[in-house]
Amino acid sequence: MPVLEHEGTQIWRRRTTGENLIRWFGWLLGVAVFLYCWQIISASTTWFFVWDAPRIADDIWTRATPPKWEYITQLGRPIWDTLNIATLGTLIALFLAVPVAFLAARNTTPSTLFIRPLALLIIVSTRSINSLIWALLLIAIIGPGVFAGVIAIAIRSIGFCAKLLYEAIEEIDHSQVEAITATGASRWQVMAYGIVPQILPAFAGIAVFRWDINIRESTVLGLVGAGGIGLQLSASLNVLAWPQVSLILLVILAAVVISEWVSAKVRGAII
Repeated sequence: MPVLEHEGTQIWRRRTTGENLIRWFGWLLGVAVFLYCWQIISASTTWFFVWDAPRIADDIWTRATPPKWEYITQLGRPIWDTLNIATLGTLIALFLAVPVAFLAARNTTPSTLFIRPLALLIIVSTRSINSLIWALLLIAIIGPGVFAGVIAIAIRSIGFCAKLLYEAIEEIDHSQVEAITATGASRWQVMAYGIVPQILPAFAGIAVFRWDINIRESTVLGLVGAGGIGLQLSASLNVLAWPQVSLILLVILAAVVISEWVSAKVRGAII
């Protein structure tokens, strides 16, 4: 805390003059960057459509209400496919994420020089690409359908689950591991009886949390041809069947709310 002398009296100031200059320069630089970016955005924006957006939104709302309730009979299989995509994708991801997490954790990896960086590369690479992009790539490789959606969700989830799990592994109580090691237990026995029991609650919470996220992500994979209710949404949007679109959105909302309720109950039971 800088203190200035003024006529023999000490005056407290929060920052020195130099710190204030740096602070104001940072603000000035931030405003300049914002104005520059805004200029670029403005130059590539058709503002007529922006100002006309409220009228268009009102027109679409009028066309979309009331929802076409009789269309719900055709949404049973698509929403079931969506749930299957999320569930199977999550299970596959968990099966693959567990070994990756143990290889990435400092206290369980066989080699911090070679194997751990490789495991971290897998975690980063699978997390850095959105599930929609994975779906587009997989559709080009194995064709459209539910299977491409399952694999896309699985690949996307590996990095998420492995990252949280390896952090949980590194935060375990090492005294339990040392006690089991002192009995002469092998490396696998130490892992099975000293590490795994400590991370099981975290593993269960991660699994439920990721499944909840995958329910949301799988609803839109159909927009690119990866199956599920998103496929029905894309077809309805293409023909401007707005009452069907509103019904599909309500079904998606209901599925997300139910999955959120289920995941909250499961997490509460685990904790």
